[in-house]
Amino acid sequence: MKKNKILIIDDSNLQTEALKAILEDEYDISISQTAQDGLDNAKNGDFSLILLDVIMPDLDGFNVLKQLQGTLLTKYIPIIMITSLSDAHHEEKGLTLGAVDYIAKPFNPLIVKARVRTHVKLFQYQLNFRQQALVDELTGIANRRSYNRNSRMKWREAVRLGIPFSICMIDVDNFKLYNDTYGHAAGDKVLASVAQTISSHLHRATDYVARYGGEEFVMLLMENDARSSFEFMKRIRRSVEDLHIPQNPLVAKWVTISMGGITLTPKIDNTYDSYAQIADTMLYDAKRYGRNMVVWSNENKEQWCEKEIDNTSQKNT
Repeated sequence: MKKNKILIIDDSNLQTEALKAILEDEYDISISQTAQDGLDNAKNGDFSLILLDVIMPDLDGFNVLKQLQGTLLTKYIPIIMITSLSDAHHEEKGLTLGAVDYIAKPFNPLIVKARVRTHVKLFQYQLNFRQQALVDELTGIANRRSYNRNSRMKWREAVRLGIPFSICMIDVDNFKLYNDTYGHAAGDKVLASVAQTISSHLHRATDYVARYGGEEFVMLLMENDARSSFEFMKRIRRSVEDLHIPQNPLVAKWVTISMGGITLTPKIDNTYDSYAQIADTMLYDAKRYGRNMVVWSNENKEQWCEKEIDNTSQKNT
């Protein structure tokens, strides 16, 4: 069974080794002996708890605590402050700033284990609750609430790093007609199958897909240029068609999806919503041109269409 990870931020070799000896049988222990190294490790690790010394030479524990709680990647990690036995003022300040508990020096192994165990369990419970609240129950992928949170966060990261960012809107073609023909239970299975097919193509930590609402999904990619994003979406579209889910024969042989999107390198004065609207327009064009295709744009407003345009109007979406 995989151990929960704990980060100890403390400049004292004696203290860190003492804590490690107490906890290493139950937990995977990492040690940082400077405040900056601790901040960096906290952002890059998957920690269930941080043990943070109040007194450090480069940056005191209270400032580290504030930075950890002000960073999206670390704000939910519980932090136990390490204080001296007689330092009630520091204990009060740490708890007021948001630390969940404190451990007094010299360490009592039984007290350390009990307090760490309690807060790791609470963290895992809260983590499971947050994850459930951000997952679409039907499809098992991220929900609209998750998308609203992550889209802005990823956009700001792309602006900061100066890297390409892609927004793709996806819609199941003729889904209302499918539901009318085969029933809503069958329609739910289609949405789950489409979601899992899309997800199976996403292998990087920065790749993201969410259910936007109804039969519509949204995907976010970072670092792919416009041409590679367009080719990537074409492969996903074909994979859904290759599921060979029978559609109402009046409109198509198989269930398909339409996809529209844009790739750009966002600048600080750009807004996410304006480019999400362009992606939505590209999806509208894919539906208008005949469905079951990808229509893509770059920041220079060049448009690529996967198939020859079919100008025949269709009423069902």
